[in-house]
Amino acid sequence: MTAATEGGTAAGGVNVGIVGIGNCASSLVQGVTFYRDAPEGAPGLRHPVCAGYAVGDVRFTAAFDVDTAKTGRDLSEAIRAAPNNARAFAEVPHLGVPVTEGALSDGVGRSASGQFDARGAATAEDVARRLRESGTHVLVNFLPVGSQAASELYARAALLAGCAFVNCIPAVIARSPQWARQFEGAGLPLAGDDLKSQFGATLLHRALMDVLQRNGVALHSTYQLLGGGNMDFLNMQDPERMASKKATKAQGALAGGAPAGSGPAMHVGADFIPFLGDRKVAFIRVQGEAFGGTPVEVDLRMEVDDSPSAAGNVLDAVRYLKAAMDRGIGGVVDPVSAAVMKATPNPLDEDAVAAGLRDLAGSG
Repeated sequence: MTAATEGGTAAGGVNVGIVGIGNCASSLVQGVTFYRDAPEGAPGLRHPVCAGYAVGDVRFTAAFDVDTAKTGRDLSEAIRAAPNNARAFAEVPHLGVPVTEGALSDGVGRSASGQFDARGAATAEDVARRLRESGTHVLVNFLPVGSQAASELYARAALLAGCAFVNCIPAVIARSPQWARQFEGAGLPLAGDDLKSQFGATLLHRALMDVLQRNGVALHSTYQLLGGGNMDFLNMQDPERMASKKATKAQGALAGGAPAGSGPAMHVGADFIPFLGDRKVAFIRVQGEAFGGTPVEVDLRMEVDDSPSAAGNVLDAVRYLKAAMDRGIGGVVDPVSAAVMKATPNPLDEDAVAAGLRDLAGSG
């Protein structure tokens, strides 16, 4: 029996487990409800059908958290529990998916401690057992920034359970040769690291730098300053946790996916502004030289709902990875990682990404 069929339906759907029932999980769960019966052309959904799977084929089968206000509750209820503050845009019915107590490890930082009662004694084996029992195909990691040890525990659980793994945070999983080899050896797909928003600061920053460089502008320096009022921004007030975010932000913004440090000097900053809630405000500045050494300076401001902007890419990622499972593909799935992640181990240009995704979907 293959990993794609063990414990659940093989081609009939995409069974998804979620680690971390915060704002991003809320928007993803709401999004599946919202788009399942949405009319054709509904705004915000790029792929009603992705790699052969419709939105309605996505089912949530497992959920893990360490917040005692969420554990034991149905997933449909837990996504509304404070300190979550994502916008409510869909009425999610009872899902019959209880939020299971997960692994605490390093999942709660100093800034976030005291915001909720945290308890998590689960082991990788406990998580794997729940994943197998629920027939989960793809496990999505929505842990807070800086949760390297906890992310590794859940990656191990995915391997034990025969699940694909989508690493949505800056923890080094897909970029780790050791983890990549383990998933490849197990014949299980892996995508990472650090999710890009469907339309966010990284996408806009990279597009701006790319168009300037392609038109002969020599870029000297740039910055991206972010503000938001959700738990992700509170968590990033810990300098050691913010460090991993800065690294992936820099890599994601560099045109062409060049390694961090090879382009212009770049600064990334993030402030927690409580009254913004789940809104994210980004200020982007790029400085360089054009024809004759004349100066070029560009300043941009954007404001979006943070969590819904991320959910669309996760919805695509889980469907692509299920398609990869169906085809027996293991290890880092480069086209998926390059399409939806900031810091992929093997950056690809847009043409290579599109060709890879077509091939994965069987339409290449």
